[in-house]
Amino acid sequence: NPYAGLVSRLRAAWLWGRTRPMEYRVGQLEALGRFLDEKKQDILEATALDMGKPSFEAHFTEILLCKNHLNNTLNNLCHWMKDECVDKNLVTQLDSAFIRKDPYGVVLIIAPWNYPIHLLLVPLIGAIAAGNCVIIKPSEITKNTERLVAEMLSCYLDNDCFAVVTAGVQETTRLLENKFDYIFFTGTPSVGRIVMAAAAKHLTPLTLELGGKNPCYVSDTCDVQNTARRVAWGRFFNAGQTCVAPDYVLCSVEMQEKLMPALREAITEFFGSNPQESPDFGRIVGDKQFRRIRALLCSGRVAIGGQTDEKERYIAPTVLADVLPSDPIMQEEIFGPILPIVVVANMDEAIDFINARPRPLAIYAFSCDSKVVNQVLERTSSGGFCGNDTLMHTTLTSLPFGGIGNSGLGKYHGRFTFDTFTHHRGCLHRNMGLETLNALRYPPYSQQKLGLLTATFEIKRKGMCTLL
Repeated sequence: NPYAGLVSRLRAAWLWGRTRPMEYRVGQLEALGRFLDEKKQDILEATALDMGKPSFEAHFTEILLCKNHLNNTLNNLCHWMKDECVDKNLVTQLDSAFIRKDPYGVVLIIAPWNYPIHLLLVPLIGAIAAGNCVIIKPSEITKNTERLVAEMLSCYLDNDCFAVVTAGVQETTRLLENKFDYIFFTGTPSVGRIVMAAAAKHLTPLTLELGGKNPCYVSDTCDVQNTARRVAWGRFFNAGQTCVAPDYVLCSVEMQEKLMPALREAITEFFGSNPQESPDFGRIVGDKQFRRIRALLCSGRVAIGGQTDEKERYIAPTVLADVLPSDPIMQEEIFGPILPIVVVANMDEAIDFINARPRPLAIYAFSCDSKVVNQVLERTSSGGFCGNDTLMHTTLTSLPFGGIGNSGLGKYHGRFTFDTFTHHRGCLHRNMGLETLNALRYPPYSQQKLGLLTATFEIKRKGMCTLL
């Protein structure tokens, strides 16, 4: 295997204990911060070349949010790493019981192309903080960003413990043949199944950050203008190439008629009368992706936008009205700047529509009535939820981010990233003396011993509690 030597080299460094001291982890994290600061312009230029990512969007997602995760980790790492004391029973009162935060070992992070720096570095921050050695594989689809990471990141990190692998599908398949102690994958459900099957051969634990069709219910009791702006921003940010973007709108026919002019106004406000000329609207990442998304325009009727330019890989911010559940655009995640609207009679029908489909990465609900938003939250299931806005829940390091069911397995962001890459090791350190206390559990057994054992080990149920 072409990667066996690399994995062995990193494993040797981990077994030696090189990545375990807190000072080492802090040093490597601070080096990541210098990479973001010193290569900021290179990152902006690479993402612009790869997918026409506007400088504002790249700075916000690839630089600022990464720095937030980094600084949050540096601010809290000392506390996160500490042994966690736990409750003890009567027999172990004089002993030490705690949870030790151990690194897994050698971990693999496979990143996607849509946020090629953010979705690579945020899990890497947690993996380093937890004390692991790491192999990272940036996406081969965003060539310029891949080259930047491969050539520059090694100048900042310890090459004995961290490595960048540039690989296509065949090479990644060979990479996955190696035994890793943890795998973190962000991508599509179809590829996620392949990664999970490879991990199963070595019984390797993993996190799968996948995607899905994120529903957005818009009730009749919403502020139409604000809703249109927030939905349009979330759908067309990064030219729609965001895993948590609202994938389709569910609303009544009356709300569809109100929403349409408000969406048109918001799109014009954001990108001008000709979004193709706007410096604030990105492009589709590749020809294959462009052709797939363009083919989805046949669903429903084009109410706004619909223009395309294959040479530029440009697809206008588009809204499709009167889309049917059976239309092609409702059969797959769009991952592009198209927003279909599906008409439902009411909130109950919208909830039934959502629950009849695989559980998504995010659900959005808009209403001036908080009871409506809470109903959607309580009666559905998804990786995350955001009421009266889109995408913004992902900016909080205090909230876990991850999918459920078809949209993923596991969670990260902030403390949750550290925990994801940490083995929580249950430890009990007993006193060598006081052997008389242990006689209760030794043969020969008796009913008297069992009674005394029950009295010392039993956990009794407390009074009932009520959730407020």
